[in-house]
Amino acid sequence: MTQLQNVLHAIDTINTADINTTIVDGISHPKELLYGQNMSACLEKYWPNASEHLQIAVRAQHVKRWHLKRADFAEGKKGYLMWRKELGIFHATTAKSLMLAHGYSEVDAETTAAIIRKEDLKSNSESQTLEDVACLVFLQYYFDEFAAKHKEEKIIRIVQLTWRKMSDQGHEIALGLTLPPHLAKLVGKALA
Repeated sequence: MTQLQNVLHAIDTINTADINTTIVDGISHPKELLYGQNMSACLEKYWPNASEHLQIAVRAQHVKRWHLKRADFAEGKKGYLMWRKELGIFHATTAKSLMLAHGYSEVDAETTAAIIRKEDLKSNSESQTLEDVACLVFLQYYFDEFAAKHKEEKIIRIVQLTWRKMSDQGHEIALGLTLPPHLAKLVGKALA
């Protein structure tokens, strides 16, 4: 296997241990393993020439996410934002360690870590692409479950916040997704 394949395999091995599961077609999958694979598939479909840094960042975006539990942080928006920030640092540090262990240079490992931390989001095209991929994967695979748990007002606000994070290319791809009619209607309301 190549260096890249070894790192992606190491990320998948870690995520195989996720005790949280997602059911797809009646089959249970470790939640973050499936998420990482969905992220990689989306990147490959829409950004087939992505750098190794970005390929690793996309796969590692949620590596061992269950390690930092939301319940361990304060309630409310402030606690949520702190949890998200700590997760980004944790995922970046984990990916960097894996890259170094598999022969990548410090510069390469830190470049990937910066993408995961979403540094310079609007000016770093790779950080922006990671954000676009995360938003697209949410819309394709997780939006329906999210929408079923929340009131329409909150769903519309989340779609609007998600849309603001995306690039023009991300918007174009998102508008081309085939969503179930009830979700497409919510997106239409959010973008009106």
